[in-house]
Amino acid sequence: MRLKRKIQKSQIHLMSSVKETVLEINLAHLTHNYTVLKSKLRNTTKFLAVVKASGYGSDAIQVAKHLEKLGVDYLAVAYVGEGIALRKVGIQTPILVLHPQVVNFESLIEYRLEPSLYSERVLQQFIAVVTNSKQTAYPIHLKCNTGLNRLGFGTSQMEAVARLISKTKTIRVQGVFSHLAASEALEERAFTMQQITDFKTIVAQVIPILGDTPIVHQCNTSGIFNYPEAHFDMVRSGIGLYGFGNDSKYDLELRPIATLKSILSQIHTLESGETLGYNRGFTAIKTTKTATIPIGHADGIGRQYGHQKGFVTLHGKRAYIIGNVCMDMMMIDVTDIDCNEGDEVIIFGEEIKATTLAESVGTISYELMTSISPRIKRTFVGKI
Repeated sequence: MRLKRKIQKSQIHLMSSVKETVLEINLAHLTHNYTVLKSKLRNTTKFLAVVKASGYGSDAIQVAKHLEKLGVDYLAVAYVGEGIALRKVGIQTPILVLHPQVVNFESLIEYRLEPSLYSERVLQQFIAVVTNSKQTAYPIHLKCNTGLNRLGFGTSQMEAVARLISKTKTIRVQGVFSHLAASEALEERAFTMQQITDFKTIVAQVIPILGDTPIVHQCNTSGIFNYPEAHFDMVRSGIGLYGFGNDSKYDLELRPIATLKSILSQIHTLESGETLGYNRGFTAIKTTKTATIPIGHADGIGRQYGHQKGFVTLHGKRAYIIGNVCMDMMMIDVTDIDCNEGDEVIIFGEEIKATTLAESVGTISYELMTSISPRIKRTFVGKI
């Protein structure tokens, strides 16, 4: 009986120490990145932190809470539901919704979110909903299209839009903003400077009509680094907060906040001619040691990373992904790496950045980071 109890206790201990696939979020790195980005600004320039898409694949709630403690001026999300989730956990910081849909306007107002209004249709619909809910001077941001050609009022529309808004008491222009299309590409400097000039023209045109002094904002992360003349009243940063500056020299100043870790579940030895995985996606041409990792395309590591294109880091060495990535697993070549089942592997983090892994298959860090499945456990270190 005593032996049985000892075995049971031992099993419990072993189970509690088993490692798994996790996305580790370093909040101290978030603080560092925020501080670096803020250091590029004038003291009077406000800072808007973009926390859409689950905080670029991390955890929007924890990131937003941390940034609120740091004193961020604004938060931004893409959709109304994202903003509601932040309000429900007690976030009080103003939240800009970058791409609200008309069907969600009532909820937006209920949770005191600030919409980006980008076309005559959404402007008229929002005025109608605000009027119906008996709101006055509800804060909005006007989105101006200066060349990205994605969302926004055209330059020729802005005067009429401003005159329409000046005649209603239901809404108030809290901000006027635009979006730079190629601020990270210095070869596109002439285009970017024209965007900045056009935006200044729009602002000079509408402010006298509005009779207000809205927050003027245009710069994204790359704009913060490359175009200080366009910092205006506020800047917006997304990818920079998460550790990437869209340029290797700026990346050196920042620290990735997310590290995706997993373990080796099982090790196999293939003899020459044996195959591995679905559709026999890998054929050994010599004796090959492989390891299986519990993460797959359902977790955000897509099939494009297979066939020796993508890789992980194991004991400081690159181990290439072989065969087809499965839904919940992928296999790596560990022939030349001394390793054991249960050893930790790093998919991306500080050692091998998400940018490097993404570039191995012709994509960008944004796509890789925001693809990480919510079923992967998030853990947090470096809290203030």
